[in-house]
Amino acid sequence: QVQLVESGGGSAQAGGSLRLSCAAFGSVSTNYAMAWFRQAPGKEREFVAGVQWSSESTRYGDSVKGRFTISRDAAKRTVYLQMNTLKAEDTAVYYCAADSLGGIVGVRNTAGPYTSWGQGTQVTVSS
Repeated sequence: QVQLVESGGGSAQAGGSLRLSCAAFGSVSTNYAMAWFRQAPGKEREFVAGVQWSSESTRYGDSVKGRFTISRDAAKRTVYLQMNTLKAEDTAVYYCAADSLGGIVGVRNTAGPYTSWGQGTQVTVSS
């Protein structure tokens, strides 16, 4: 398993931007997919975006399509989430997660297959 450490959360106004980073410590093989999930108070954990480590193929949740972009830097073993045109409903704790088979089967949008998780970073968007 890999250890994941998120950074970059904070506060922004509606319409603004933030970029989250997730650094992976340990071996990230080409079989991996990395993803961002989020969880708002009283709500279930929601898939935001994911990327296959080798192919860089991406997948997005419907609520963030066209506004968020996920990318990865293999040399730095880091995954990024660029969040633009933020809305109040984007307020949540954002988690980075790793799926050791996602690079083979495709980016999965449920939390179960992800076996490594970061500690989470808070994003607060004010309207």
